Amino acid sequence: MPDSRDASCGPVLVRHNVHPALRGFVAGMVGYLERTDEPVIRRQPAGSLVPLVLSLGPTLEILELSAGGGTGSRSSFIAGLMPGYATTSFDASQYCLQIYLTPLGVGHLLGVPGRELAGNLVDVEEVVPALGGSFLDKVRGASTWSERFALAERELLQLLGSGAEHDPLVSWMWQEIHGSGGRARIGELVLQTGWSQRHVTSRFFQRIGLTPKAAASIVRFERASHGLTRQPLSRVASRFGYSDQSHLTREFVRLSGTTPHELSKGRFTTAHTAIGRTQIPD
Repeated sequence: MPDSRDASCGPVLVRHNVHPALRGFVAGMVGYLERTDEPVIRRQPAGSLVPLVLSLGPTLEILELSAGGGTGSRSSFIAGLMPGYATTSFDASQYCLQIYLTPLGVGHLLGVPGRELAGNLVDVEEVVPALGGSFLDKVRGASTWSERFALAERELLQLLGSGAEHDPLVSWMWQEIHGSGGRARIGELVLQTGWSQRHVTSRFFQRIGLTPKAAASIVRFERASHGLTRQPLSRVASRFGYSDQSHLTREFVRLSGTTPHELSKGRFTTAHTAIGRTQIPD
């Protein structure tokens, strides 16, 4: 695999399929390099994956988090789930290894409850010391992406199972929400558990960091944003479970900072497109 350090400008994106033992906890890994002559400002919509970014170059400026905290200059960091968008900028280059964790993987691999990360952008070493210090020096010193991915994967495999114990209820509810594209009726899911709404919401929030309803809204938005086509927005709204076009537009503005029309015109990258999952099932 060629080393994108030799690229003249970028953006260069190198994908890695994770070890089978990590599936369900790590959605994918990506090597990224982009060089530019001018400052680049981007807006990142809300998403259902948790990015763990290992910096191999200059810092990234976090200009705004519409529904969270942690702005400022950042090197290696983890961005918890949040029901809003992020605005970032960089000068000259962005060079990093991105690990995309599932919400279930956060607790299982990192040993941190989702509620402690949600709505926050935190330095990696504060959460997972094993992924900082000498480990990060090794990753930066590697000469190819294959070597960097191997180092990261080896460390993640060592972390596997060292975190929180599996919660079957939360795992089932997350899979139902995600599998339905965010359209599952939360009340009906709660009834199936035999527990009270309060109990289920509390357990889900502890592990995932959002309520089931908030998590469903992000998953639904994610599917709808990839389903924008030339068809009328009213049809898109109906297809993805919004009550009407106005509801769709309000959710897009809240979670991406822009309207469906503007989002459909621009080229934006989500965690799923970064790892190569450009076709998200309805």
